[in-house]
Amino acid sequence: MNFPIEAHVNVRAIASSLIREVANAGLGKRDVLPFWFGEPDEVTPQFIRDAATEALDRGETFYTHNYGLPALREALASYVSRLHHAVSADEILVTSSGMSALMLASQALVGRGDRVVAVTPLWPNITSAPRLMGAEIVRVALELRAAADGNPQWSLDLDRLLAALTPATRALYLNAPNNPTGWMIDAAGQQAVLEHCRRHGIWIVADDAYERLYYPETADRQGSLVCAPSFLDLAERDERVLATNTFSKSWLMTGWRLGWLVAPRLLVPEIAKLIEFNTSSAPAFVQYAGLEAVRHGEPVIAHTLARFRRARDFLIGRLRAINGVQAASPPGAMYAFFRIEGMADSLAFCKRMVVEAGLGLAPGAAFGPEGEGFVRWCFAADEQRLADGIERLRHGLRILRGTD
Repeated sequence: MNFPIEAHVNVRAIASSLIREVANAGLGKRDVLPFWFGEPDEVTPQFIRDAATEALDRGETFYTHNYGLPALREALASYVSRLHHAVSADEILVTSSGMSALMLASQALVGRGDRVVAVTPLWPNITSAPRLMGAEIVRVALELRAAADGNPQWSLDLDRLLAALTPATRALYLNAPNNPTGWMIDAAGQQAVLEHCRRHGIWIVADDAYERLYYPETADRQGSLVCAPSFLDLAERDERVLATNTFSKSWLMTGWRLGWLVAPRLLVPEIAKLIEFNTSSAPAFVQYAGLEAVRHGEPVIAHTLARFRRARDFLIGRLRAINGVQAASPPGAMYAFFRIEGMADSLAFCKRMVVEAGLGLAPGAAFGPEGEGFVRWCFAADEQRLADGIERLRHGLRILRGTD
């Protein structure tokens, strides 16, 4: 007897990860340089790992409050207040990863038939979360244009975005610094978007995962605390702005799966109910590691920022020296998102790079149709590793062009 087995239509509408598909193409191949995932190549600092170990030794293995450990919420409120406007612990929720924060935001705000606008290309999980809730996604694409110095840079047509944010729109999802392009929206653009969304009652879901990975020409914003412009700098307390964040990037904690939300106080109990039905709470010993990171992690961020800036400049310079490659220098995040002349199928290209050149890159198509023709390279690595990757890219291009 045959039984029909199928997931919900909303789940079936979500595509599998193209980045994982490329990684799978390298299975069994021993010599691959992987730059496909958004992950630093350094382990989590020892003092953060020690905090988790000490918590485990104390027996911190039980459930915590849905909202998160009070001490961590207080520390996060102080941290956010140093970077942006003042917030209190009752506006903070601790989550089991930044992705969990995005999913919780979507569960709290959108439902079947709702209209959601997103600035793209974009990490696919951000648009998949509201789509899983049945929302319609309207994409507003960034454009690659020549800057004053002749080099390309990513830019947003603000008028197009505002036109897309109609009164029928439920929410805007905006990730800046952006994954995969590194694009930034400036404070003036944020102010225009915020005022427009206020007039029409539109929620703003701001993914601030890369806010500390920001490379301004001068590092004087907020004194020594370098941070990208945020809607939290401009929003009034308790208006329709919900900011998600993660410990993964700034504190080198990708595998720990810990994040947080800054939300209007009336929404916090509602999201806490959703946390109960998703994960109940983040693990206590992981939260203690996060507490140590927030309290004592500024040197880690400063080290990471300086290292990534050097890596960015090194990689972009080498990419621009390759014939047929067009690469913008990202003002934030940790990715080079570059175009290769004549390459129309980024998934097939990246699979061939893995097999024939031992180079692991992420296909631009993974970030939406606007990303086709591009490739993403995570530059959170040392210069020698990046240099080896450049040589493999050159070798792979020679193979594809029939010149090797």
